[in-house]
Amino acid sequence: MRPSGLSSKILLAVFVAALGYFVDAYDIMLFSIIRTKSLLGIGVPESDVFNLGVELLNWQLVGLLLGGIFWGILGDKRGRLSVLFGSILIYSIANIANGFVDSVGAYRAFRFLAGLGLAGELGAGMTLVSELMDRRSRGWGTMVIATVGVMGVVVGSLLGQAFSWRISYFVGGGMGLILLILRMGVLESGLFKSVQKKKKVMRGDFLSLFSTPRRAWKYFSIILVALPVWYVVGVLMTFSPEIGKSLGLSESPEAGRAIFFAYIGLTLGDAASGALSQLLKNRKKVVVGFLFLLLVFIAVYCLGGGVSLPFFYGVCLALGFACGYWAVLMVTCTEMFGTNLRATASTTGPNFVRGSAVLLTLAFRALSPHFGPVGSTGLVGLAVMLLAFISLGSLEETYGKDLDFLESV
Repeated sequence: MRPSGLSSKILLAVFVAALGYFVDAYDIMLFSIIRTKSLLGIGVPESDVFNLGVELLNWQLVGLLLGGIFWGILGDKRGRLSVLFGSILIYSIANIANGFVDSVGAYRAFRFLAGLGLAGELGAGMTLVSELMDRRSRGWGTMVIATVGVMGVVVGSLLGQAFSWRISYFVGGGMGLILLILRMGVLESGLFKSVQKKKKVMRGDFLSLFSTPRRAWKYFSIILVALPVWYVVGVLMTFSPEIGKSLGLSESPEAGRAIFFAYIGLTLGDAASGALSQLLKNRKKVVVGFLFLLLVFIAVYCLGGGVSLPFFYGVCLALGFACGYWAVLMVTCTEMFGTNLRATASTTGPNFVRGSAVLLTLAFRALSPHFGPVGSTGLVGLAVMLLAFISLGSLEETYGKDLDFLESV
């Protein structure tokens, strides 16, 4: 049975999941924030920083992609708590190790390992809280997770600029290890324990997500609708120095500062979208509104971002706010799939979105020599927004949906 109301155990689960996502978000964007500083710090020539930065970012994203599959399957086979424990242990150790690297090879290996560990946190936390909370109020719980979580990037940006890059990695790893202690009192999902007793129910079968056209398209639709969020983060913010220079700014933007403003906006956007979805009792309308807002601000970024550096950072803030539909979309993903595949879908989905940034950054690099940084940015942005709007029609409305159901596999 699922607990009703907001008991202390449920509040603890929300608190721990939110802090877990905070550490997750802190680390997942930390490399983008300290990319230049850390690579120069281990002796990489300035002329190689851009290309090596893309390569190391892609190694982290590949780790997220593979880790998403591993942790998703584990979450449905062994439980949501096992993922929360294992994933944070791995990325905490990898973060601390990143603080000691002195070569590109070691940096590459530990960014991959960090990505592998980071992959489990968000999906498992969202799944656990959604299954513990009442179906009419779980949107508030997941809103808190997303809003508190993305603040990790804001803190990472501040620390990355105030302290050495090595200290920034040590802080991330230390926060993760502290979280392990808090997890001891968190409840396992009652829905999962109920399904676990049913010996004939297949759980965590990743390929079952694609066993029927309807389920496969439902899964891919979530990924494609979320893709613009990681276009903004992985391209517009991460490569803002190169894009800002191409826009004609006399002083190039700092990637860390651009990410800082974007994630302040994302924090506000997550809170706004989550609250609106609860007040309107509708997830899909909120996603539609935020996507249209995002399209407007992408156009402003590409066409008018070179007005001045303060204006550029203001647009980054606005882009972040428009990406705030991420919170609503992640709970929608959790609500769309049965208990025996819920952790698999909820964990692999966000990480496939994150991992897709590999394709976005590769497309950005491939188009840049032909269209310039601004032109390639606009072309990639147009493609991801078109895919998002096309896929949006396939999303079902999930507000208030009873999660006590199974997927046939």
